[in-house]
Amino acid sequence: MRLLPSGRAAVLVELDELDEVLGLYAALSDEPPPGVLDIVPAARTVLLVLDPARTTPDAVGEAVRRTTPRPPARGTGDVVELPVRYDGEDLAELAGLLGTSPEELVRRHTGAEWTVAFCGFAPGFGYLVQPGGAWDVPRRETPRTRVPPGAVAVAGEFSGVYPRESPGGWQLIGRTDVAVFDLDRDPAALLRPGVRVRFVEQA
Repeated sequence: MRLLPSGRAAVLVELDELDEVLGLYAALSDEPPPGVLDIVPAARTVLLVLDPARTTPDAVGEAVRRTTPRPPARGTGDVVELPVRYDGEDLAELAGLLGTSPEELVRRHTGAEWTVAFCGFAPGFGYLVQPGGAWDVPRRETPRTRVPPGAVAVAGEFSGVYPRESPGGWQLIGRTDVAVFDLDRDPAALLRPGVRVRFVEQA
């Protein structure tokens, strides 16, 4: 664990693995250090945003060092069901790269719940992990300049849903009509850290 000040109002905790991030984030979320306003997980870091009128980066850092990470609770977050048409442009080629069939790849993707580990890249983009999924998916050698909203994709150990049209280098395996980010909804982001996701194949 490495702690770095991020200006006067935040502390960045660097960790080696995503599991360490999730364990520390779970513990800190249950018992935030005094004066901490927000806790933001990422792939290898946890950012703690603090109120400078109530605490200091040094005090928050000491509280983090005293925190015992714990496994994140399974089965306690909200559940979102996403119907998906598995007709993505990269489905067949990706299946070949992984040494399986498109049908088996879809079965793996729908066969167990995913959990939003953290958010990033674009508002509403959740990085989902599947416990025991053992995904190791290469990114595209040439990213696309335009990926449509609702595209369901995989890369590395993660799956995700593009919330809006944007560039992207993930492998596209399907699409959903569910809006994962909507400013007229509260909360606007459907996929938030801790939310569980079930992908359901749609004909």
